[in-house]
Amino acid sequence: MKRLSLFAILFAFGYMLVPDAKGQNVALKTNLIYDALANVNLGLEVKMAPRWTFDINGDINDWSFGEYKKWKHWMAQPEVRYWFCEAMHGNFIGLELHGGQYNIGNIDMNFSFLGTDFSVLKDSRYQGWYAGAGLTYGHAWMLSKHWNIEAEIGVGWSFTRFDSYPCAKCGSKIIENGDHNYIGLTKAALNVVYIF
Repeated sequence: MKRLSLFAILFAFGYMLVPDAKGQNVALKTNLIYDALANVNLGLEVKMAPRWTFDINGDINDWSFGEYKKWKHWMAQPEVRYWFCEAMHGNFIGLELHGGQYNIGNIDMNFSFLGTDFSVLKDSRYQGWYAGAGLTYGHAWMLSKHWNIEAEIGVGWSFTRFDSYPCAKCGSKIIENGDHNYIGLTKAALNVVYIF
């Protein structure tokens, strides 16, 4: 309930950035990639100027996948976008921030990516928080007056602070206040967008 309240506050804050928010200035969206990964998500975008928008997305995954398998997290990702043509249509670049908390373990992912070894998730559980920033590029296709499809990719940096446990169900820590820096993909979206 606290997480849902946090999302509601973040979206209300985004909406209040533009006091004259009216038709064609506000959009709601969902990321189909996150939906496919069972992440409940919602986005809000508000037009601030003819070529500038403020976008904020949040997602949460609070499901359990079998005995002791955990991939729980919540995340908020605000972004400022510059549109090359007009807001909410065509190409854009953006600057995004992201942060959240996670509790992940007993997941078999036997690969490394850009200096991060995901195979450690098989025999250990990691619980902590993360924050970072990135640059994004995307494109929005108008389907009708109120509907868009939007694709976006982002790269950047994330810092995480975590505790590690020897298995998904164990309570004794093997690492306390560990940290890790990640540089790479920070955002991937295929959004269905409704514009008011």
